[in-house]
Amino acid sequence: MFRLTQYMHQLVEPTPVKRRGVPGKVKPVVIWNLTRTCNLKCRHCYTVSSDHVFPGELTHDQALGVLDDLSAFRIPALILSGGEPLSRFDFWELAERARALDFRHLSLSTNGTKLGEPGVADRVAALGFDYVGISLDGIGATNDWFRGVDGAFDNALAGVRACKARGVKVGLRFTITKDNAHQLPAMLDLCDGEGVDKFYLSHLVYAGRGDKHRGEDQQHAHTRAAMDLLIERGWDAVSGGRPVEIVTGNNDADAVYFLRWAERNFDAGLVAAMRAHLEAWGGNSSGLGVANIDPQGKVHPDTYWSDYTIGSVKEKPFTDWWTGDDPMLATLRTRPRPLNGRCGACAFKEVCGGNTRIRALQLTGDPWAEDPACYLSNAEIGVEDDLERLTVTPFRGKSHDPAHRFF
Repeated sequence: MFRLTQYMHQLVEPTPVKRRGVPGKVKPVVIWNLTRTCNLKCRHCYTVSSDHVFPGELTHDQALGVLDDLSAFRIPALILSGGEPLSRFDFWELAERARALDFRHLSLSTNGTKLGEPGVADRVAALGFDYVGISLDGIGATNDWFRGVDGAFDNALAGVRACKARGVKVGLRFTITKDNAHQLPAMLDLCDGEGVDKFYLSHLVYAGRGDKHRGEDQQHAHTRAAMDLLIERGWDAVSGGRPVEIVTGNNDADAVYFLRWAERNFDAGLVAAMRAHLEAWGGNSSGLGVANIDPQGKVHPDTYWSDYTIGSVKEKPFTDWWTGDDPMLATLRTRPRPLNGRCGACAFKEVCGGNTRIRALQLTGDPWAEDPACYLSNAEIGVEDDLERLTVTPFRGKSHDPAHRFF
């Protein structure tokens, strides 16, 4: 995650650089997909969820054991996700146990459609979730098309309002593609109008149904336009003293694009200090600062690495897998990573960390190839002009048959 407005504050009131920590000893934020069951059927769902019960998911006792292990490990944050986490049969019991274990930060990632139902937002507020992230992929019918269910927008917006009315910190997550990019300004206006605390722009990742729809990933010019708008809105908020936070995810080239913007607008000393902060952050956190447990208890380097499993919490605790000798984890934690192509030659790889490795893996079969979603030019990242770049090609599977649009 790239915290755009947080780094903008460094241009206003610089602070000392804080290093991330020694690779292998950093404790991760854990995103736990509690279930694949979901009342929506989103086109870009990385877990390929749908509205039925899936076999093999963790039992109640197994899930309690995971909570105890994560608490003892003292992870910095736990995010309960799905599918739709509120669809899991024992969600409230698990959430109550998590709160009793006193995780430093406890968040809920939801499609928001159930939060407006009687009593649901009350229970979320009573549990004291530090943050509730709600996914919307456009306004009105656009969101409903992406999410495969009519009325999803209205229900999610009711959930936003129910949480805000109870003092719960709320963020909106927007996965941007060519089909909804034109609604980014309206999404930002919605945040302002509803008093939303955080806006999260998520770039498409080629995983789950997102891989089937990778041909819908934005052209680089559209991505740049989106970032220009976020930077403009973010700077207006920071310079105007407004508290809204803008973050982006799944394309760590955003940090480089922001740094180049800073170079054009601020003096060299501030820019050098900013780069030091960004290099200390180190970009992509897969396998280092973020981890994933899927509904069946399999441990992954992050939520999009479903095809690579480190181990299962059904066999031994998460902590044992995460602190073990898995070769992919070891390489993901290496700095610099063994990158190839444009990423390997990039002058800013210490800033972005090689970006999102799963896109390279899905496109080429090599997790260390260049990330094709990097939208900066060769000149902007300091590589030779004749170095060719990979291009994103549409997924050629049955998902392009309209009958399989969501499955």
